[in-house]
Amino acid sequence: MNRLAQTALLFLLGATLLHAATTDLYLRYVKSGLRPLVLLAGVVLIATAAATLWYDRRRGRPAVHHHEPRVSWLLTLPVLALILVAPPALGSYSAAHTGTALTKPFGFPDLPDRGPLRLGVADYAGRAVYDDGRSLRGRQLKITGFVTLDRAGTPYLVRMGLNCCAADAQPVKIALTGEVPPVLSPDTWLEVTGRYTPRRTKDPVNDGPVPYLEVTGSRPVATPHDPYDETWNT
Repeated sequence: MNRLAQTALLFLLGATLLHAATTDLYLRYVKSGLRPLVLLAGVVLIATAAATLWYDRRRGRPAVHHHEPRVSWLLTLPVLALILVAPPALGSYSAAHTGTALTKPFGFPDLPDRGPLRLGVADYAGRAVYDDGRSLRGRQLKITGFVTLDRAGTPYLVRMGLNCCAADAQPVKIALTGEVPPVLSPDTWLEVTGRYTPRRTKDPVNDGPVPYLEVTGSRPVATPHDPYDETWNT
């Protein structure tokens, strides 16, 4: 690979990062808060490519005569991966084979006094396990997540959370009881209506705490714009 080809690849990779950050493709790889860094990385790579090309032309060095190690062709791999492969968000398979990552929150923000409560999976699980459901009792709850089943067929409502990127994604799970739909397909996204119950179980993978939700109704929903939950460990 010559210098000109390397410069072209740097430019292409930078442009691909900019494309990912401006079309939300980046959400398949990193959490939404890192969008500025993805944009910055794309700009830096494009600027580096432009500066390299300008430097070579200023020195009058023929790019085709400057040979680099063949390993530099590996630069094409991330470019091809970003362009050709848009991996789906992690789902039921990962959740079923990974133990719940629920940890005790630093605190519990106040909730609205009236109306149904829309909570994240991690928010409900944290309040149910570590606050004994004090702020949840007697309230109608609405929670959205995807379905996973354990080996015994027990249904869970799950949301994967990120510390940084998809590589470190871990699930938080809520076990479902009550008026659970008789047929549930893994990876189906549901908006579940229900109420708090003190019943708990242990995750079959790591024995972590998993609270139950007593379901009173449910409906299928589309996959959220951002399928990952960034508040699971707050």
